[in-house]
Amino acid sequence: MKKEEIKALSAEQLKEQITAEEARLLKLKFAHAVSPIENPMRIREARKLIARLHTELTAKTRQQA
Repeated sequence: MKKEEIKALSAEQLKEQITAEEARLLKLKFAHAVSPIENPMRIREARKLIARLHTELTAKTRQQA
């Protein structure tokens, strides 16, 4: 997801996206533990995306308060 796409999401959509991405990251970690995945950088990219989503969610909640 690009920065513009993340900023366009509402707080509820961000929470849903975070949940989905965390589940995806967990699956990637399990797959990598069983047998090395083709591109292990996907794990790092997934973690960074989750962090970006959390950052935007925090900014939106602070803006509302």
